[in-house]
Amino acid sequence: MENLKLIIAKNIADLRRRDGITQIQLAERLNYSDKAVSKWERGDSIPDVTVLKEIADLFGVSLDYLVEQEHTEKSLPRQTLMEKIKNHAVITGMCILLVWLIATLIFVIIDATNKNAHFHGLVFLYAVPVSMIVWLVFNSIWFNRRRNFLIISLLMWSVLGAFYISALLFSLNIWQIFLLGIPGQIIILMWSRLGYRKKTEEE
Repeated sequence: MENLKLIIAKNIADLRRRDGITQIQLAERLNYSDKAVSKWERGDSIPDVTVLKEIADLFGVSLDYLVEQEHTEKSLPRQTLMEKIKNHAVITGMCILLVWLIATLIFVIIDATNKNAHFHGLVFLYAVPVSMIVWLVFNSIWFNRRRNFLIISLLMWSVLGAFYISALLFSLNIWQIFLLGIPGQIIILMWSRLGYRKKTEEE
């Protein structure tokens, strides 16, 4: 068992160094603390099987790779973690730009077909929270989940802002809508602390 700990520790450390990332960066990707990653790489503890699978997926290797002392050329990862992150970032950016492309298309169609339209610029206003939703989805799948709390905060305030500006166009000054953001922000902060504390207890 002790030997297995050291094998896993060496494989995690080697993969991390190969991709040129720090323990902190790896910890952020896994939603754990850098202290936990340090323990794994020293062989003081072993991640549970779900975390091992997540590590394997991050580095593009099989679960067997992490527990094997010797690796064949066939088992070596084909793509580094940094290359994956860059590709995922490009895909995320393209999807967010697609939201704005669709918003622009809607704006052009309304402007061309209805010259009397006065509020068609609102499509760009509502494109902001839609962009936040797209970012949130891809961040949950590929990136640091701790960032979700920031994205959710931005989503909430952008939705409130969109409703407020929309109301102003109809001569309704409902500034009180922003009061909803105060308890909403407190809930998001409490939720973020709860998630972090849960991970700390698991370590």
